[in-house]
Amino acid sequence: MTIQLIVGLGNPGQSYSADRHNAGQWFVELLCHQMKTSFTPHAKLNAQIAQGSIDQNALRLAVPMTYMNESGIAVKAVSQYYKIAPEDILVVHDELDLPPGIARLKKEGGHGGHNGLRSLIQHLGSNQFWRLRLGIGHPGHKDDVSDYVLKKPSLHEQTQIEAAILESARALPLLLQGQAEKAQTQLHSQLK
Repeated sequence: MTIQLIVGLGNPGQSYSADRHNAGQWFVELLCHQMKTSFTPHAKLNAQIAQGSIDQNALRLAVPMTYMNESGIAVKAVSQYYKIAPEDILVVHDELDLPPGIARLKKEGGHGGHNGLRSLIQHLGSNQFWRLRLGIGHPGHKDDVSDYVLKKPSLHEQTQIEAAILESARALPLLLQGQAEKAQTQLHSQLK
């Protein structure tokens, strides 16, 4: 297992950039900045791609240019183009079941009602990719979810989400070195 591609889920365009649903995209934008590289749009792949390395680990970052519920179209195109297997992909996404300030790293699983993950599993034909789940909290009632994820978090929540993103970026080198358990332990013990 070697993570070769990190995908940040979100919706494209400035009007969505500050929404909770774009937390995954915020993470890869931070990595892009840390790697001192920039994203280039690839229309054929329906994604923006950046290349660089973290601790001598070569890496591609991708942000789908599709809407969240069609993320799988872009991720499949990118993974096929660069010949990257699902188990070598880390998908970063917002997570309703975790409060702001919490992040969890896991391998495989279902979509848990997340439309981006549902699309990925469908298009990749696999659920064997890694996930970094960034907590955004839950509005309390399922009928309020779609409105909630498409809104900007409060200043306090934003600060908590950003802290979780920073802590996740600190744990990432361990995952890239193949030390998944150590990465999980570090991340999960720092963010309780």
